Amino acid sequence: MQTIKIRSRVGDDGILNLQVPVGTKNQKLDVLIVVQPVTDDPDENGWSPDFFGAIVGGWQGNKLIRPPQGEFENRQDFQ
Repeated sequence: MQTIKIRSRVGDDGILNLQVPVGTKNQKLDVLIVVQPVTDDPDENGWSPDFFGAIVGGWQGNKLIRPPQGEFENRQDFQ
């Protein structure tokens, strides 16, 4: 079994035309097509444009509390 993922666009006629090279000739194949609309193209880091806006304020658990961090140590400045 081989999995091939492609992104394509439906034409104005509502028909999706696919040309998928499978590397075989004169062979019967079972083909499974999953149609899933693309909501938004992700940014360069893979996040959809509305991802962070959708999750802000979404925490449903106990209130998050930051414990005391203690004293900061003095460090030498190396330049």
